[in-house]
Amino acid sequence: MMDFISRFPKSTQNWINGAPVEEVECIIADFVGMSRGKTMPGTTFDRLERTFLPISIFYQTISGEYVNMEIEGQWRESDMVLTPDYLTAVAVPWSNDVAIQVIHDIADIEGKPVEVAPRNVLKRVVEFYNQQGWKPVVAPEIEFYLTKPNLDPAKAIEPPMGRTGRRVVSRQSYSMSAVDDYGQVIDDIYDYAQAAGLEIDTIIQEGGAGQIEINLVHGDPVRLADQVFFFKRLIREAALKNDCFATFMAKPMQDEPGSAMHIHQSVLDGNGDNLFNDQQGNETKLFHNFIAGQQTYIPQVISLFAPYVNSYRRFVAKGAAPINLEWGADNRTTGLRIPISKPEARRVENRVGGMDSNPYLAIAASLACGYLGMKNALAPRAPLQGEAYDLPRVLPRSLMGGLDMFDQASEITTILGEEFCRIYGAVKRHEAKAFLEVISPWEREHLLLNV
Repeated sequence: MMDFISRFPKSTQNWINGAPVEEVECIIADFVGMSRGKTMPGTTFDRLERTFLPISIFYQTISGEYVNMEIEGQWRESDMVLTPDYLTAVAVPWSNDVAIQVIHDIADIEGKPVEVAPRNVLKRVVEFYNQQGWKPVVAPEIEFYLTKPNLDPAKAIEPPMGRTGRRVVSRQSYSMSAVDDYGQVIDDIYDYAQAAGLEIDTIIQEGGAGQIEINLVHGDPVRLADQVFFFKRLIREAALKNDCFATFMAKPMQDEPGSAMHIHQSVLDGNGDNLFNDQQGNETKLFHNFIAGQQTYIPQVISLFAPYVNSYRRFVAKGAAPINLEWGADNRTTGLRIPISKPEARRVENRVGGMDSNPYLAIAASLACGYLGMKNALAPRAPLQGEAYDLPRVLPRSLMGGLDMFDQASEITTILGEEFCRIYGAVKRHEAKAFLEVISPWEREHLLLNV
């Protein structure tokens, strides 16, 4: 019985420690990056070779509405076939049962990968690299806020209560005391991550009140996206255990900085050597091509890095988020930063993406931009020496503006997949239009009696 356990990673087998698995969560990531799927007893999972979910999961907006599109037989809601990727099996340590969650591969009934599924989009982009004999490597950074539980959407979000009994209002970047204010949440994040076999590189206090950053160890793009997917749920559970919320909104509080998901990127050749570095330790042509691809194409895929109307509130000059796509060595004002490193670890840090983005789609979009730059042998602008905040904005100011560019991005569509781009664009337009129908408190306050 339960022969499937032998196919799990060693860390998960060690956590199970011979106990019967009471519950298995068969999960996938939707457009939001939310976990969707089915839960079943371990004995049921043991005898099933596959399970099914309707493709209409990808026709839903963030508010749960379904979008009518020009798709033949859309509301037949045909099933997708889910098969477990056993290497993704990790513990559900907040469960009262011995529970495991397993990310599943998604195909149609004929075995063809479902093009619209975010994890498949990323796999598709990685395959473009593999066809050239290249291997992309990434390391995401996870930023989020811990907040007081917010039960009324009409009220502003507040920082959490610190251990002193006072609201955490400090904005002390890298402060150890600030991290100690919510030390129990951090401890639970560590414990949950260890149980799940997820490796944390560093945890720091970021620039906002109650804002934390977790850095992950670099590796395969799909596996790192899986980790971010797991971490977002894990962090939320650790926060709830300690009577606070964890939010990955791009800009949850008006007077605090936004939360980003910076993506560090490099590309290896077949021998495992960094293509961005030559034998003399110098920058290569492919390194510059990659940067140029990011500069050229990121505006076209901004709706993947900034997928909601709130996302664009991050991009404020002097607001710790980029407003353009200049590049420079160790320059945090640029959209593309080249961190200090040894030559063999040379990489490009994309600082555009928000933490509200789907990790599979954000990483796929970023790698697609770099790939096109390398394939098209594009040349970047000269590196910036000063502050990029003083230069004009090149990023779109709104979700609608970003989607207009996305609709015209023919080269990007080829890399990401036509069906995915069409459906994703339709869902996001529906969300943007729904927001425009909402009358905000600002409008009532300033327009009601003044116009």
